Amino acid sequence: MTSSDHLETLAQTLEATGDYRVVRRLKPRPRIVPPPCTPLRLGLVVDVETTGLDHQRDEIIELAMTPFNYGLDGTIFSVGDSFQGLRQPSEPIAPEITAITGITNEMVAGQVIDPAEVARFAAPASLVIAHNAAFDRCFLERFSDVFSTKPWACSLSQIDWAAEGFEGAKLAYLAQAAGFFYDRHRAAHDCLATIELLAMRLPRSDVTSLSQLLDGARAVSWRIWAENSPFDLKDVLKARGYRWNGDPGPQPRAWYIDVPEAQREAELRFLRTEIYRRTVDPLVHKIDAYNRFSNRP
Repeated sequence: MTSSDHLETLAQTLEATGDYRVVRRLKPRPRIVPPPCTPLRLGLVVDVETTGLDHQRDEIIELAMTPFNYGLDGTIFSVGDSFQGLRQPSEPIAPEITAITGITNEMVAGQVIDPAEVARFAAPASLVIAHNAAFDRCFLERFSDVFSTKPWACSLSQIDWAAEGFEGAKLAYLAQAAGFFYDRHRAAHDCLATIELLAMRLPRSDVTSLSQLLDGARAVSWRIWAENSPFDLKDVLKARGYRWNGDPGPQPRAWYIDVPEAQREAELRFLRTEIYRRTVDPLVHKIDAYNRFSNRP
């Protein structure tokens, strides 16, 4: 018996008592041979570390991309080699960012990430996935046009972790709840942890996380804007689930809501009868995987 086998036996013995729970270090996923004639797609999990939260002002200081092959049912068959790069920003990295990411000014000194190389690496991907795609996509679309051409999905928001019994959706929490740990806050490690979570079967629905994610990515929704709505009805909109967009940019400064296809007409009827109380044609945008999580108009 090897030392690793012996340690695993000890871990199983502890777990069998019911008094201990052993969290294992994340290891490379073994390759699974797909059944003959299985249609395969190439997924790409991405993660960025940045100098801040503002995608228009702050900069990428680390980028990782990890490709993997998957079936249309959400089975992950193999994981490829990661792309990983550091980048020196135009301004020094603030101490608070170093505290979060572990990336210092010395580590990025003279480092460059070539956008053309990134585009070549990402080009074959059928789907780009991030754990908080609303953050990563905006930074990456600014960095390389290739990310504007790809459908995106979000493992943070498009998997119903709460319905599956998880009390949080942060990557480190989900990993620990799933029984593994990894070296956090470095982009490549975050990518591998995300793939491990996508590959696991969810405890209540008994489908892979990726399967649920793909269903969410394939769905079409509609963003309905309540432009120039009466100010005294803002609480009515808020209570119904509308959110306020006050950011400068191409999107209207107005209340809005995202609804699935089946609820579109009912929501328009609500605005006409309860908010505007007249016949209006609110601004409506179709949202799918190609523009979801993007800040583009």
